[in-house]
Amino acid sequence: MSIVVSLVVVVAAAKAGGFAAATLRQPRVLGELGAGLLVGNLALLGYSGLDYLKTDIVADVLSRIAVILLLFQVGLESTVGEMKNVGLVACLVAACGVIGSLTAGWAVAHALLPSASAYAQVFVGASITATSVGVTARVLREIGQARSASARVILGAAVVDDVIGLLVLAVMGASGAIAVVLLKAGVFLVGGLAIGMFMSPRLLSLASKSMAGVLLATALAFCFAMAWLAGVFGLAPIVGAFVAGLIIEEWHYQDFIDRRERTLDDLVQPLASWLVPVFFVVMGIRTDLAGVAKPGVLALAGALTLAAVLGKQLCALGVAGARAAGVDRLAVGLGMMPRGEVTLIFANLGMTTIVAGRPLIDGDVFLAIVITVIATTLATPPALAWRFGRVSTVLRRS
Repeated sequence: MSIVVSLVVVVAAAKAGGFAAATLRQPRVLGELGAGLLVGNLALLGYSGLDYLKTDIVADVLSRIAVILLLFQVGLESTVGEMKNVGLVACLVAACGVIGSLTAGWAVAHALLPSASAYAQVFVGASITATSVGVTARVLREIGQARSASARVILGAAVVDDVIGLLVLAVMGASGAIAVVLLKAGVFLVGGLAIGMFMSPRLLSLASKSMAGVLLATALAFCFAMAWLAGVFGLAPIVGAFVAGLIIEEWHYQDFIDRRERTLDDLVQPLASWLVPVFFVVMGIRTDLAGVAKPGVLALAGALTLAAVLGKQLCALGVAGARAAGVDRLAVGLGMMPRGEVTLIFANLGMTTIVAGRPLIDGDVFLAIVITVIATTLATPPALAWRFGRVSTVLRRS
């Protein structure tokens, strides 16, 4: 019965939060995270009946599966070929943004968390490196700039940004010397891509001749197999899930598309729409809002948010270095601001990674990172609307 109750609470909270956020024209992830914050902090209002969800094994397992599916879905939105074609500008922009955010985040952690280990301080900086592709894409579509030159650079860089962020996550989350971890990551990426690109067309082509359920099951099995393989190499399973999504292309199951006019994205979406939000709800449930009363937490959250915003402004150097014509540097920097899925995954890893007998980051640092995600996500839509509106005005006058 407790399993059923856990499912009811977590799934209902996810859907209610997502609906509320959509009604307010905000990204659903904020609503799902907010619903989790509410459920996990009802004790502050005098009710502690749901506190067990913070350590509930059912919620934990669901969230772990959800995050693997999330990264698989993110990978499906791109292909290896598209990654090759994003261009020099996007790669330079992403690299500059990651370096800027990592440096700024580390500086904040070094200054405000002097008792933390050097590894933990770098981890905090690394947690704010990845841009949320979903939030940025949604905002650009809503303001009618999705096809502009600046938008193409932002979205391309955000995808590269995710790849770099996941590589950083692989290094930070694995045990052993950095050189060994980098070697393992390189072997997995090269070997995994080679094996996957050999197996995927054959598996999915065969499955595409059958019903939709067979194709979906085959793709999910491939996803979980790659996640397992990443774990064998000492990397986070989500890295394998992302690579699996990246490998799969539509021509691998063209027979199914020709018959049904549906893609694998369409098949995964119903499953992801109820399972993936569970991850964000669980992240909210595990966040203790009592820490907000501590001045140090708000100071850290404010400083990390500032570091997250200013660090991405270094993206302008990437635009300048590539001499990209027609690309607004400030718009690119603002478009790279929002943090989301990968940042929360980083934070969760920090809470569950034990170093010298204690978590790598504590609940207060976790809360500060969650606040940073919320603040940067809320700040991006008005900032981009303002900048693109200003650019359009200047163009009309000229």
